Amino acid sequence: MNITFYGAAQNVTGSKHLIDVNGYKILLDCGLHQGRRAEATALNSHLPFPAKDIDAVILSHGHADHCGTLPLLVKEGFKGKIYATPATIDVATYILKDSAKIQEQDTNYYNDHLRLNEEPAEPLYTTDDVETMLPHFAPTPYFWHSKQWTKLTDNIRFKLYDAGHILGSSIIVLEITEQGKVKTLAFTGDIGHKDTPLLRDPETILEPVDILISECTYGNRIHTSIDEAKERLVSVITKAFTNRSKIIVPSFSLGRTQELIYILHQLTDSGRIPRLPIYIDSPLAANIAEVFIKHSEEYNEATWKDFSTPGEAPLAFRNLIYTHSVEDSKRLNTLSGPFMIISASGMCEGGRVLHHLKNNIADEHAIIMFTGYQAEGTLGRKIIEGQNPVRILGEEYQVHAQVVKFNEFSAHADQAQLLEYISSLKSLKEVFLVHTETEQATAFAPLLKERLPSTEIFVPKYGDTFEL
Repeated sequence: MNITFYGAAQNVTGSKHLIDVNGYKILLDCGLHQGRRAEATALNSHLPFPAKDIDAVILSHGHADHCGTLPLLVKEGFKGKIYATPATIDVATYILKDSAKIQEQDTNYYNDHLRLNEEPAEPLYTTDDVETMLPHFAPTPYFWHSKQWTKLTDNIRFKLYDAGHILGSSIIVLEITEQGKVKTLAFTGDIGHKDTPLLRDPETILEPVDILISECTYGNRIHTSIDEAKERLVSVITKAFTNRSKIIVPSFSLGRTQELIYILHQLTDSGRIPRLPIYIDSPLAANIAEVFIKHSEEYNEATWKDFSTPGEAPLAFRNLIYTHSVEDSKRLNTLSGPFMIISASGMCEGGRVLHHLKNNIADEHAIIMFTGYQAEGTLGRKIIEGQNPVRILGEEYQVHAQVVKFNEFSAHADQAQLLEYISSLKSLKEVFLVHTETEQATAFAPLLKERLPSTEIFVPKYGDTFEL
């Protein structure tokens, strides 16, 4: 059995891990690379393996950096099934349709402004390509729900645990029999932060695990508690309300936006923050909210306690406004504060948030609030690191707005939680740290080695192959 790392290897995007068991090839995730445009285009344009050679895909969750090249996989010849939880399939369907629409729009804009001797562009995939891919999805419930393994071949089966990262996210456990010996390989996908609103905590793997592929996004950081984050949030919003400021929140349409809505709902109902208008400027986020409502069986117990009154919904309250049309989005930039705009994309690499940043980043009274990880090379990372000026939609802007960070709202486990989770597993022989930048992995690996001195720990780079 071999494993080759084709993405999320010494970076936090483009998750693709290929397991080869005597010629039977299983792809764990098939994600879009996000970041520097030239690098992302080069890595996304063609898959690093023949699509027709892949026998099965198991998808950990519906974020674009984990599922975003599935339509390309089918387009290039994949014929098998894509296994995922029902919620992940619903989420990924919206994510991929949105991705295709954006690519089509960007391509049309580029081709309408071609310079002499420039070649016309083509989207990575189209909306039609997404529709062609969707029948390959194979709904696979969590093991706690079905109590059954899913069989791939006579000697390979798998089960899904709840990863607690976003709705439908899963930890994949593969049981592989070779020459009469059974090996267990687990892939965390992205492990959630404990006590995340709406979601259950990450499930612990019950069976012994020989090989673990684990995310390590926050391998060098400790999140402060969610209660401390709420206190800071109350302070920021109260100040903004007093100063009649606009708060611009670049946020992932999936996961982070719903978590923020939940917390803002709590704080508003309890009277801890003023009832200022909160605009969700993302049609995708509105669609994802519907998926959350459809799959309410996955909510944690705290959600039912917090919103137990008949007629109450965690993702809806009276000063929350979803915008849909482009005209409604543009109109927000003509309004006076105080109000909050939550808009995609989370790393400021596209979407409507760029227009809100363009219109507000030079305003010293405005607040730009980051609530998630900003990958190297992204506009969000540049703003957080204090680069000034920054380029937005082809033009440079001075950064005078206040910039605040809330890593506590991350959907990823921090260093302490990762250490606790990994070291709780039984019989670990090898650990591969992925979905991490070198700085985070370098800090985390020695700490994990102290906990597991007999376990080999690797930080693979793109294209590395290991025999297991």
